[in-house]
Amino acid sequence: MNPTVKKLTHGALMVALATVLYTLAVFKLPNGGAITVGSMVPLMVYAFMYNVKWSLLVSLVFAGIQLVIGFYPPPSQDFLSFFLLILLEYIIVFGVPGLAGVFGKLFKGKASAMVGATVIVMVIQFICHFIAGILIWNSFAPEGQPVWLYSLLYNGSYMIGELIISSIFMLFIAKYLNLKKLRG
Repeated sequence: MNPTVKKLTHGALMVALATVLYTLAVFKLPNGGAITVGSMVPLMVYAFMYNVKWSLLVSLVFAGIQLVIGFYPPPSQDFLSFFLLILLEYIIVFGVPGLAGVFGKLFKGKASAMVGATVIVMVIQFICHFIAGILIWNSFAPEGQPVWLYSLLYNGSYMIGELIISSIFMLFIAKYLNLKKLRG
């Protein structure tokens, strides 16, 4: 099979799998955010299989799909809020799993690389959600609660669960799957 066709096919399958896993939420919050069944795992696995150009492309395609099927409009309807929302909560959050392969190179051993990259990806995602919570979703903070604390608690409540589930899946994949063989 042509290498480009194989990369596109694997990418399409990973985006489809990530989309299905994203809809299978274990826990959903009312204003966005959920603990999914490891929805970022297929994107990160792809990043370990192929180079950063391809994996970023696949992750950004997933970001575009999420914009279409799961967009939460900001409470403030100004251009800056929409721009920040799309940048922070879609492009960066769903694009960063495409860098998992790069982050994995910071660690020794396959399992350490895959779990370590997962932690880095999820921390970056949390930071984006945290900043968005302060800049965009601040009107949802309960009266008297600092906005930063609201954002920390709201986003931390699901990102910790997402990190645990994704790390377990990545550890399992590192132990039992030969990604080089899958890549062909």
